[in-house]
Amino acid sequence: MLSVIIVAAGSSRRMGFDKLMAPLNGKPVLHHTLTALLTAAEVGEVILVSTQERYDELNISNPNLKLVSGGSERHDSVANGIAAISADSSYIAVHDGARPLITHEQITNVLNSAKQHGAATSARKITETVKRSNDQQFAIESVSRENLWLMETPQIFKADLLRKAYQHVKDSSALVTDEVSALELIGIPTFLAENATPNPKITFPHDLVILEES
Repeated sequence: MLSVIIVAAGSSRRMGFDKLMAPLNGKPVLHHTLTALLTAAEVGEVILVSTQERYDELNISNPNLKLVSGGSERHDSVANGIAAISADSSYIAVHDGARPLITHEQITNVLNSAKQHGAATSARKITETVKRSNDQQFAIESVSRENLWLMETPQIFKADLLRKAYQHVKDSSALVTDEVSALELIGIPTFLAENATPNPKITFPHDLVILEES
């Protein structure tokens, strides 16, 4: 069974308002994310790591949906989600609540890659010119785009691998910003499953405008 942890416990400090509950094509951002994952054929359960207030406002009733509280850091929230996963789960996916454009096709793509490699993530190649700056924000050199990727979610892993990685994160008090980084700490590489339809993370107000117009 594939279990999905949706990380949606952040305060949206950079946004200035609750981006997860902001309207996108008539429904909250988080509603789009939840609906996409709850209706995916491969998904057996969804663990929403969020607040009771957001959960109540979404008004989504589904027997496969469970709410758990978040932690002080993102990896603490993911750890809370892992603790709530069913014992018979074979694979665990972690997905950012602020990535509402995830498709069923990409969920399947990443899951199939995880079944083959043990660990896989949605990602997209960097196609723009990349520059490194100095402290004054002046460009000082170009950075080769070869083999550079932007991480997306879902990130899907064999359940035992993710549990092992997060036990290491806890034991070492490491700070990780995604699950690929957690797997790297125990020496496990993650396959990059290219996404043909990018699913950007909503971070700033103009991101909503861009997604509305897309």
